[in-house]
Amino acid sequence: MSYYKEHIESIQDFPKEGILYRDIQPLLENHTVFMDAVKDMGRLVDYKHVKYWVGIESRGFIFASALSMI
Repeated sequence: MSYYKEHIESIQDFPKEGILYRDIQPLLENHTVFMDAVKDMGRLVDYKHVKYWVGIESRGFIFASALSMI
């Protein structure tokens, strides 16, 4: 898990004071890290019983669509 944390940037007080924003752009930019993350998420689920991947909000859309391809 710390492998992925190295590729997630924390931005203090964005978009406003008191909020810690986690930017996943560095993780998405690195093809190898992104695919490793998707494969590791996929290993948490028994594929035989999956009919649909549902991604909630913008980050979920990215990962759900990637999970559907593996």
